[in-house]
Amino acid sequence: MSGSGRVTISVVMPAYNAAPLLPRVLAPLVAMRDRGEVAEVIVVDDRSTDATAAVARGVGVTVLTTEVNGGPGAARNLAAEHAAGEILWFVDSDVIAWEDGAAKIAAAFADPGVAALFGSYDAAPDGSHWFSRYKNLMHRFYHQNARREAATFWAGCGAVRRDAFLAVGGFDIVTYRVPSIEDIELGYRIRRAGGRIVLDPTLLGKHLKVWTPRKAIHTDIFRRALPWSRLMIAREGVADDLNTSRGEKARAAIAGLLLLSIVALVFAPWLWPVTIALMVLAVAANWVFARYLYRNGGLAFAVASLVYHQIYYVYSAAAFAWCLFEYHILGVKDRLHVP
Repeated sequence: MSGSGRVTISVVMPAYNAAPLLPRVLAPLVAMRDRGEVAEVIVVDDRSTDATAAVARGVGVTVLTTEVNGGPGAARNLAAEHAAGEILWFVDSDVIAWEDGAAKIAAAFADPGVAALFGSYDAAPDGSHWFSRYKNLMHRFYHQNARREAATFWAGCGAVRRDAFLAVGGFDIVTYRVPSIEDIELGYRIRRAGGRIVLDPTLLGKHLKVWTPRKAIHTDIFRRALPWSRLMIAREGVADDLNTSRGEKARAAIAGLLLLSIVALVFAPWLWPVTIALMVLAVAANWVFARYLYRNGGLAFAVASLVYHQIYYVYSAAAFAWCLFEYHILGVKDRLHVP
């Protein structure tokens, strides 16, 4: 604690070719620093090929540079070695933290039992295309409706006690050399060490990332579903929270049956009542999410998003099924590395 009794906070932002975004994302953080709410703002340039480091210095923050391009985990680990604060507040270089973020973090860590804290995206993502809004709002939906006592961690807008972070060895930069589930895996280790992780749905940031279907599918499968499934199967077990809850598993099963019934119509058109029934069941099972989409984008947006969401369930569940197959049938026991 500082002399005032408040925890000291170091903001850590890993950045790779983020020069166009930095003026927007750093502005509220610098304002918090100037108000004395955070001790410092550190941008770690991960060997960018653009003017990321120069732009960050121009804004007036501390800039570190990695020895080699090693991904966000390595960048955050480097900052942790140099940070002055008791709390490391990780903010991604495409996230604009809300102005009250530092105050919420200080209040949460006034409880000495809290080892880590993370928040959520806000309800107004920057991308205007319906698909990009769907992806960002989906992420928000899961965090807004998850348990407050969390089993994992999120580094997009999340904070951790520096001593707890260093005690568990920081981010695993051998297994996760690219942006993946390095923050989820860190959360598991913090929990195993006895640390408490809290989700505060009011700790918000605006996501500036613009998603396309191709980018989303690649990320969802190869950077999320496969490595997370392998980690759960090989080491951690499947948690009943976020998008691995029992309810999510049931909705994924319904989506899979719906897809199979649509394919079956080609060979057995008389099965159409089954397909219609599964469509109704899918809407009913996703009713809360559908209403949320409608409130945030209208009917056409909700329908398009809900249709794609069924596809998301199918390929995510297929990735998990593949990992079960490779672990239990093929005998692949140690495939955790994400290239």
